[in-house]
Amino acid sequence: MHAYQSGDTEALARLYESFRKPLYCFVFRYTRNEQLSIDIVQDVFVKIQSSRDGFDASKGKVKSYLFQIAYNHMVTKLNRRKKWRTLLPFLAPTPVESIHLDDRMAVQTAVGGLPEIQRAVVLLFYYHDLSQVEIAQILGIPIGTVKSRLHSGIQLLKKELGDFGYGAESI
Repeated sequence: MHAYQSGDTEALARLYESFRKPLYCFVFRYTRNEQLSIDIVQDVFVKIQSSRDGFDASKGKVKSYLFQIAYNHMVTKLNRRKKWRTLLPFLAPTPVESIHLDDRMAVQTAVGGLPEIQRAVVLLFYYHDLSQVEIAQILGIPIGTVKSRLHSGIQLLKKELGDFGYGAESI
């Protein structure tokens, strides 16, 4: 990021190659929408390109900065979609439900079923290995809120996955 801010245009390509997959995975796990996830990742890098000096190393890591941008774009787009679905429900695509039998899909489904405020914290913590401090920065909430959302999210997952025959000890 420092190289890009110093004028090395190739550094942006290196940033993109390093972070596009983790950002996409985070957004996709949250939204379950492939095209929306691709669009949001692209939006992150367009924002970086348009505001080269937006990153401040004293405030955190590049990874946290990128995830924060992605999260903010995702929330904005999802809120817009909710508004449009309310105003024009016939334009909203109908989700296709599919039955998944393996464990991985059961966990992904359970995580996807978490309330939005807990889902983001669980995904950032467990799927993207971010610290609670980094998550607090990304979401713009106090660290105590991160801890409580993480705890309550895990409790909901234990309950949900316990109903599918997974013991609490395996979660």
